[in-house]
Amino acid sequence: MDAFLTATFQTLPLPVLLLVIIGSILVLGKAADVLVDEAVSLSTRWGVPKMIIGATIVSLGTTLPEVSVSVLSALEGNPGIALGNAVGSIICDTGLILGIAILISPPDIDKRLVNRQGWIQVLSGFLLVFAALPWTNLTSVFSTGGRIDQGTGFVFLILLAVYIYLSIRWSRSKPGEVEAGIDATTEYDESPFWVILLKLVVAITLVILSSKVLIPSVQETAVRLSIPDSIIGATLVAFGTSLPELVTAIQASRRGHSELAVGNIIGADILNVLFVSGAAAAVTKNGLEAPVSFFTFYFPSMLIVLVLFRLGIVFSKDKIKRPFGVFLLFIYIVATLAGFVFKG
Repeated sequence: MDAFLTATFQTLPLPVLLLVIIGSILVLGKAADVLVDEAVSLSTRWGVPKMIIGATIVSLGTTLPEVSVSVLSALEGNPGIALGNAVGSIICDTGLILGIAILISPPDIDKRLVNRQGWIQVLSGFLLVFAALPWTNLTSVFSTGGRIDQGTGFVFLILLAVYIYLSIRWSRSKPGEVEAGIDATTEYDESPFWVILLKLVVAITLVILSSKVLIPSVQETAVRLSIPDSIIGATLVAFGTSLPELVTAIQASRRGHSELAVGNIIGADILNVLFVSGAAAAVTKNGLEAPVSFFTFYFPSMLIVLVLFRLGIVFSKDKIKRPFGVFLLFIYIVATLAGFVFKG
């Protein structure tokens, strides 16, 4: 199938290729939405606390497109897209999506909750950079880049399990933390059990298939436009696979529950490091290569966005104001435009 798709896309005109990319991205976003909704409905029927659903299933579900794209890219020998997608998604989630959510409805925040998860968010970003550094020869970082090896990928997945466990434990310690937000922004499916299960299977299948279409189409587009895979992964694909977070943020903010969007984005950033990068590195013998451009631009951009968001939370009182949302959007736009300058 992969060879067939690659050969087919090589014969398509560029405008058609762009339409294929847009269509694949839309299917990814919609399929992930269905997956989250049905998982929430299923978990509710099983009596799982709503806080646990919000802290784990929603974040895991909205991150699934990034995971599928990055893992398939790594397996097909394109680690630039795999790592670029993870880093670009963090920049997109924290800058663009949170900026939009804050502008729509400035969120009230639980400083204890946001600070606890927020420091994990920032530390995850630094962990990703440290894992990619060539520690045996640090002077080569700006000449040959670095690499996240396969063993580190498995360590990330172990840390993912620890993070989920702690999230469940923390949510049980204060079960009403986001219960109202989940209720207000989630529609529960009252279909029979087998129908919900079928929808879950179909949603997962669509995520995987659309990912397999998206990867060769963006690769061919990158070749024609002379743009490196890592740049495509960190911009277009990262934005597309972040659509579930964007849809969730807009929906929650419009209903006056943008604090739910803030929590979801923080969790998604953590999962982009531990789940997306970890899974993509773990499935490849040589791990994920981090090109020089990541150390000269993308890693610094990611850390700047994360640190600025953390500082914004620290200096906020009980509400994040709209000017900070404008600031986050500005940082995202600058980072995206500058990415094309540093595309080498």
